[in-house]
Amino acid sequence: MTEPFVRADTKAFLTFLNNVPGPKMHELDAPAARAQYIAMKDLGDPPVGELGARLSLTIPGPGGDIPATLFDPRTNRQPGPAIAFFHGGGFVIGNVETHASFCAEVARVMDMPVISVDYRLAPEAPWPAAPDDCEAAARWIATSPADLGRAVTSLIVCGDSAGGNLAIVTAMALRDDPAQVPVIAQLPFYPATDVTQEYPSYSEFAEGYLLTRPGMEWFNAAYAAEAEHIRASPLKGNLSGLPPAVVVTSSLDPIRDQGRAYAAALAEAGVPVVFREAKGNIHGFITLRQAIPSSVGDVAGALAALKAVVAEAEGNRVMVQAAAA
Repeated sequence: MTEPFVRADTKAFLTFLNNVPGPKMHELDAPAARAQYIAMKDLGDPPVGELGARLSLTIPGPGGDIPATLFDPRTNRQPGPAIAFFHGGGFVIGNVETHASFCAEVARVMDMPVISVDYRLAPEAPWPAAPDDCEAAARWIATSPADLGRAVTSLIVCGDSAGGNLAIVTAMALRDDPAQVPVIAQLPFYPATDVTQEYPSYSEFAEGYLLTRPGMEWFNAAYAAEAEHIRASPLKGNLSGLPPAVVVTSSLDPIRDQGRAYAAALAEAGVPVVFREAKGNIHGFITLRQAIPSSVGDVAGALAALKAVVAEAEGNRVMVQAAAA
């Protein structure tokens, strides 16, 4: 089989990563794995940078209060869209801090508030705690609560890996039972969309590319989801009527084919979709923009595509409102 293309900076990072001594994440318990992931944060990503506002929020949730953080390049702003962001980490690791640099960059590039949701993690809170929290958070944001200090006219859902799954699942829930404002776009990065079967990439990139088969098995065991349920495997559900999407995959990713299949299924269902693949890059690149500098371009391309999708969706929303007036 032909060796896959690997970018030079990706290869250098993988060489470093695969030679780090000590136990692998899946050989640790969840608290130790979380600590290891947080310790890698400053190696992988640049500083958060300048913002007009960074506010800690408390969102009422089905299992208690949900912590969240608002990132906004502006101190004050006119009514407009807001982005609900759900971090990756296999539903077991990660938090607002591990993805803070990325959320700040999205807020600056999109010139929108980004609300990063610290949903409950497995194994302490197994499925469906995470999708329950993410749906509750999106509905809360849609009400333009006073604590947010911003009037929200529409929502965009975004997430990476497990968070990409949660963004899709949240979009489906708000399609079926609409929130106070519409979800106008979705941006899942290398999402997990179907845990009911093995796709070719699962075996092709099972070892040596950061996310490994033993790691995925560890995450899945902790999350303990009902695999066939659409809130675990959204690809198994009805995708028609979902908001326009920008779907981003990595070519060297064991769950690459799940993202490809999701983008194709959206198109089959008549949902406008932009598909982008980071050739020669690995799973997790949005929080590796310092360790793998070419990832900056992958993020920039995805956000440029999202800008176009949002501009069109917002134009359509305003025209519909004007026609109904």
